[in-house]
Amino acid sequence: MTVDLVYAYAVLRRTPEAGAAVVPLRGVAGEPVHLVDPATTASQLAFAVGHVPAADYDEATLQDHDLDRLEATVRSHHAVVGALAASGAAVLPLRLATVYPDEDAARQALDTRRAYFLSLLDRLTGHVELGVKLYATPDVTPPETDTDGENGPEPAPGLGRAHLMIRRRRQRRNQDAWRTVVQAAAHLTATAGALSVDRVTNTPERGGLAGSAPGTNLGNDAYLVPRDRVDAFRTGVLAAAEGIPGLRVEVSGPWAPYSFALQPEPAP
Repeated sequence: MTVDLVYAYAVLRRTPEAGAAVVPLRGVAGEPVHLVDPATTASQLAFAVGHVPAADYDEATLQDHDLDRLEATVRSHHAVVGALAASGAAVLPLRLATVYPDEDAARQALDTRRAYFLSLLDRLTGHVELGVKLYATPDVTPPETDTDGENGPEPAPGLGRAHLMIRRRRQRRNQDAWRTVVQAAAHLTATAGALSVDRVTNTPERGGLAGSAPGTNLGNDAYLVPRDRVDAFRTGVLAAAEGIPGLRVEVSGPWAPYSFALQPEPAP
């Protein structure tokens, strides 16, 4: 006998629009997505869920997923949440692979956490997430920790000494350029903060996580922005970076507000 789990994608308010939005959706296992109401009929909440094979989505199996399968799961999960958000519904995205043993357990979770979920939905209604990444261009690099003999004895006169003098001059120019970019990045971060209602600071991307983007990633933050101020946010952030040599800015989104969805729940 095949055993299924209930895979929950998001919490949202139970409205006719939300009910219509889930009808065409298919989830991480290609399953139809539908709404599950809490046991308490007075509640305004619903889970957007699908039934998935337990053998593929229990905790042990997920930990053993290969990268291709995990990527497909992430993409399908985000597609469901994104479609719900695009419908205009206030959506509280859930973490990847939030599963319950059955729909009764999902209903119980909605009942138990009703006040918490409603408070988050109230906060996120009318808001979206935008990402801002700040880069120092490839010609501006972090100051070298190795000064290459800068504080050591002077080399003998000749070409070696001339080469070292040129190297030191180049290092000073780079240090000045780096300082300018870092200060500009701090100013731009403050500008983005003033144009949003909240910010989540993520670790700058390094190594393989940085992908193909050129330069050094200085900032990798998410901002919660009122939906009607998205254009103003984007314009203001990009304008703050204009004319600053060595600084490059990427603004992405709008997205469903993943970074702001699940805050630490207060202790009882």
